[in-house]
Amino acid sequence: MVRGTLTFISGGVRSGKTGFAEEWLMNRSCSRLIYLATGVASDSEMEQRIARHQQDRKDYKNNWLTIEQPRQIEEILSHIRPGDGVLIDCITTWLANELYEGWAMNDPCFKRENCMKEKEMRFHETIKSLLKNGTTVVVISNEVLDEPLSEIPEVLLYQQWLGRLHQWLVKESDYAYELTYGLAKQWK
Repeated sequence: MVRGTLTFISGGVRSGKTGFAEEWLMNRSCSRLIYLATGVASDSEMEQRIARHQQDRKDYKNNWLTIEQPRQIEEILSHIRPGDGVLIDCITTWLANELYEGWAMNDPCFKRENCMKEKEMRFHETIKSLLKNGTTVVVISNEVLDEPLSEIPEVLLYQQWLGRLHQWLVKESDYAYELTYGLAKQWK
């Protein structure tokens, strides 16, 4: 089987990443379009953003299958067929969800030894499995690393993990784009 392709798309909040990613994926020869949504409707703004993204996908000619997967992205593998196109939106939200998994029980992942390393390894394995399966994968992330490193330990930890993920994704990707004001700059 031919290896799939990986496209990494980053940019600021509301820079047009999702629309660009959806168009990118719809212009590929994919048997199905899968939207992997990592967001959780935790407040009214997030509820509105999720609703807007859902409506945007309904407006397209193509039908999107949406999978709500705020954590444990590896669980989607059983739903993906060879030749599918998978849009993961977005890694910044997924990372926050994973870092704080267990928070309600006062035992967040970021405080447990090797918990985040295990999640990172499963994420890498998931992306590699999708590519090995011939899947076209598009990963979106917010660019939040242009600012100075935080002095708040939890924010600094988040920045460090996000930087690791971004570097790995760009290294593994076939294409890498950064969006600013709706304009895409291709880095790779």
